[in-house]
Amino acid sequence: MSLEPPAAEELQRKTGPVPKAGPRLLAALRHRNFRIYWLGQSVSLVGTWIQNVALAWLVLELTSSAFLLGLVSAAQFAPILLFSLLGGVIADRVARRRLIIATQTCLMLVAFALGFLTFTGLVQYWHVLSLAFLVGTANAIDIPARQSFLIDLVGRKDLMNAIALHSSVFNAARFVGPAVGGLLIAGFNLPVCFFINGASFMAMLAGLCVLRVGDRASDGRDMKKVWSEIGEGLGYIRTTPAVLYPIILMAVLSLFAFNFNVLVPVYARDVLHQDAGGFGFLTGAHGLGALLGAFYLAYISHRGPQVRVLIAGALGLCLAQLALVSVHLYWLAWPLLLVSGLAMMVFAGLVNTTVQLAVPDHLRGRVMSVYSLVFLGMMPFGNLLAGAMAWFWGAPEAFALGSVLGLTSLALLARRLRSDVTTCDEGQRPSVGSRNQ
Repeated sequence: MSLEPPAAEELQRKTGPVPKAGPRLLAALRHRNFRIYWLGQSVSLVGTWIQNVALAWLVLELTSSAFLLGLVSAAQFAPILLFSLLGGVIADRVARRRLIIATQTCLMLVAFALGFLTFTGLVQYWHVLSLAFLVGTANAIDIPARQSFLIDLVGRKDLMNAIALHSSVFNAARFVGPAVGGLLIAGFNLPVCFFINGASFMAMLAGLCVLRVGDRASDGRDMKKVWSEIGEGLGYIRTTPAVLYPIILMAVLSLFAFNFNVLVPVYARDVLHQDAGGFGFLTGAHGLGALLGAFYLAYISHRGPQVRVLIAGALGLCLAQLALVSVHLYWLAWPLLLVSGLAMMVFAGLVNTTVQLAVPDHLRGRVMSVYSLVFLGMMPFGNLLAGAMAWFWGAPEAFALGSVLGLTSLALLARRLRSDVTTCDEGQRPSVGSRNQ
């Protein structure tokens, strides 16, 4: 896909010249504020993934129920579906650094509370469910605030580089955190994981406190105007197939094929007969695959987002999960989870890029908020569905059904993706309000 010349000039004007190869790949790290923020995020994200592993294992120890594990995961993602748009409004009205400090402090206190409850033996399932919902609510406000904060750290010129570096550290944490978490559970106990995550937020909070940025709130706009603008973004998506169909496919796969956080712990325990250490390394395999997928996208980025690679990512994700159905050996499951993580990252990254390049700049934020909602907001329903299927039939059957539904949706949408996104590739971007069938 290539940008139309006017769109390309506008993008270059806002982001600055594309960094050259070599040291320019780390251009955002030249900024003191971003270096501090990036290092704090590196520590905090590893702690977050350690807690994710411990939380899943704790629920299984308390309930032995895949469905109740799915309910906890749903409780973490449901607030993102419910409150993300409100979180975006808050991020535009409150000084972003102070808002992030508040949300990160809330997440830190939740981690320490989980550590205290598990250490004292007082923890019950309803504690976990309630705290998971609190984590999701904090994230619904925190995520849009952090996404919009990057430009305050690096400016427009290095914004794209900052986003890429942030994505790489997130996926590195997905690989390191679960493996460390599994070893900590096996070698020590669950409370250690929660206390380590709580301590990891201190690095983030300390960094935020020493940043040299102005704590300025954006101008207060009329609330009716905000909701009217959200409706305009939704209307654009509905009438623009080049944006609509990638987002629909993302929503379907997020619902049926992105439920690793629920199915992998059950699969590890009941099918592969692994302990917490083995489960952690399996989750780490998926994170490593996502990290490799991010590197692959960076490697082919000079070609632009290609529809055939997007479709290949979705196909690879579904087929890798389908292959897990008949696998009962750890050494075979590990590479399949790695492939699924790589394919998922390639698919999600290319949908993100395809939508970003197709949408006009004045609608970019609103359209990408919908992308975030379908990417994360569909997970509560998918987690509940996957947990219920694993409870009644088993994790392999849940993987199988999710894969088949994903493959079916891909077959139905592949032709539209090729035709409509190719139309956008050729510079025939639909205008707002047009209906191109």
